[in-house]
Amino acid sequence: MNFIKQKEMSIQTKFAFKKINYLIMILGIAVILFGFVIMSLDQETYGFGFLGLTLGPIIVFLGFMIQFVAILYKSKKATN
Repeated sequence: MNFIKQKEMSIQTKFAFKKINYLIMILGIAVILFGFVIMSLDQETYGFGFLGLTLGPIIVFLGFMIQFVAILYKSKKATN
């Protein structure tokens, strides 16, 4: 009987990410999309205004940094 429980335990897969990682990833995707929306709101010719050249790309970059954090984040509970 003990052998069956051990086999069941070994069959279970371990996921690389936890729920918090996926929530941070969703937040990062939302920030990236928000940055692209800001870039599209620029009323200057070909998007050469402040929104299209400065603010939007900075927000998109921050969204990608959030994605980087989401991948590397490890909860304190998992390290113990």
